[in-house]
Amino acid sequence: MKNIKVIYSVGMSVFKVCSKVLTVYFVSLFFADLHAQSAANPYLPSLMPDRIILNVTADPSTSMAVNWRTSELVTESFAEIAVASADPRFTDEVKRIKAKSEKLEWEDTPTATYHSLVFDNLTPNTKYAYRVGQGDQWSEWIHFNTAGKTGSKFSFIYHGDVQTNIRSMWSRVVRDAYAKAPDAVLMMYAGDLINKANRDVEWGDWFEAGGFIHSMIPGFPTPGNHDHYDGPNGKNTTSVFWRPQFTLPENGPAGLEETCYYSDIQGMRFISLNSDQAEESDEYLEKQRIWMEKVLKDNPNKWTCVTFHHPIYSPKSTRDNKRMRETFKPLFDKYKVDLVLQGHDHTYARGMAKIPMQQKGAVSPTMYVVSVSGPKMTASNVEKATWMDRSALYTQLYHVITVDNDLLEFKAYTATGELYDAFDLVKQKGKINKVIDKIPQNVPEKR
Repeated sequence: MKNIKVIYSVGMSVFKVCSKVLTVYFVSLFFADLHAQSAANPYLPSLMPDRIILNVTADPSTSMAVNWRTSELVTESFAEIAVASADPRFTDEVKRIKAKSEKLEWEDTPTATYHSLVFDNLTPNTKYAYRVGQGDQWSEWIHFNTAGKTGSKFSFIYHGDVQTNIRSMWSRVVRDAYAKAPDAVLMMYAGDLINKANRDVEWGDWFEAGGFIHSMIPGFPTPGNHDHYDGPNGKNTTSVFWRPQFTLPENGPAGLEETCYYSDIQGMRFISLNSDQAEESDEYLEKQRIWMEKVLKDNPNKWTCVTFHHPIYSPKSTRDNKRMRETFKPLFDKYKVDLVLQGHDHTYARGMAKIPMQQKGAVSPTMYVVSVSGPKMTASNVEKATWMDRSALYTQLYHVITVDNDLLEFKAYTATGELYDAFDLVKQKGKINKVIDKIPQNVPEKR
């Protein structure tokens, strides 16, 4: 019996030593793998929420969408919200809401859990405070404002392609834009938010560059060709990250959810088209045409702004998005769309007075703008076309648009904050908008 005890004692000692060795071995493997992932991707998910972003709803005066990310170890997460107050005891009045949580596994991307929800039954024109998280892991308290009533003055920000060198070079643009218009009701992106649709590190750069701005001003993104990829079935589709990290209105055509949608804000209807799917698919082109006519026809708003990626009129002579132009320009003419904001061509151009029209002597009711906010530029095959009223090469820009009753003010700023271009659109009863050019003096066209 004594020998058995000795053998048992020795066996247990060996087992404990082996267990410790194995534990150390597997822990070291875990951290080695983590280190390897971190070296390739500095934006690894953790228990702490990150990539917090607000997004528009169909009516941002009474609701607001929010998304965030955590590691896969977090299976449920929450948001808390209350009317903001200078009295820190506002936290006594918070409402806690459980988020929808979904795990995203994609190739060699670090697996993460994405969380989303919509704050509803909000009061218009009100400042709210919210935070997201779970357990002991919570974000800071963050403010946002709900939209106001129809007809009240507001501003929004528009960015052309972001796409490359996002963290290093686009960051200065989005931050300067926020400094110019901190109370903007939305931040619009005209496609190609990143360069490779499913590359997580690029999305990490995009969220890092915008920082807290993403969590305070709701986004209004439309996807570009670089935000799409060829899926396993060979069918062109939006990035695997798009819907998990953006919660957008689902009021568009079936199959184009959260890429083709609209939102009504303070007397302006904002519409996103998925131009990449329009270019790639006859089915989705026709679906969007039918949907767009209905959305324009049943529009109670005074102003209408449409955004998509591929320009109706391209600044590049080697590009011609004929499908988009022949399908949608007749609708823009018929329903007198005020403003069309586009990307894709990595340069700046805008025009209205000299836009070609089918009817002799007619003038376009629509101002068309193409722009770029990231550093990827081109001067190849970019001539001053007849339709352009103002253009620029090799210039990172952002735009602040302010709407006040019958007046729309458009201002184009450079990455360093200088005013490069400006115009007003003025509503005229029974006529198309009056255009007042306000190009700053002593600012030559950048050609």
